[in-house]
Amino acid sequence: MSVRMRHTKGHTRNRRSHHALKEPRLAKCADCGEFHLRHRVCLNCGKYRGKVIIDIEKEIAKREEKAKRKKKELEQAGIKENKSEKDEVKEEKSKKAPKLQAGELSKK
Repeated sequence: MSVRMRHTKGHTRNRRSHHALKEPRLAKCADCGEFHLRHRVCLNCGKYRGKVIIDIEKEIAKREEKAKRKKKELEQAGIKENKSEKDEVKEEKSKKAPKLQAGELSKK
């Protein structure tokens, strides 16, 4: 079924005037001074209203331990860290075509 009557640009734009995105409301952390979303834990220090909710130091230590364990497993398996394919392609291109200086370009 078709639309009965057409809508003018003005009516369409008036309706869409309420669709704008609003900036997030931020609060400043009392302990570290970083900005965070209101009523949420500060991701920098892990506190909410003065209480420690997330132990940031523990989380960082946990990530470092996991990285060390993974690196050790790779070394034991005899696998070195592989470069991504993009890096390999860039290296090949740089080896093939040496950079020319201004004098050499004018000769060609």
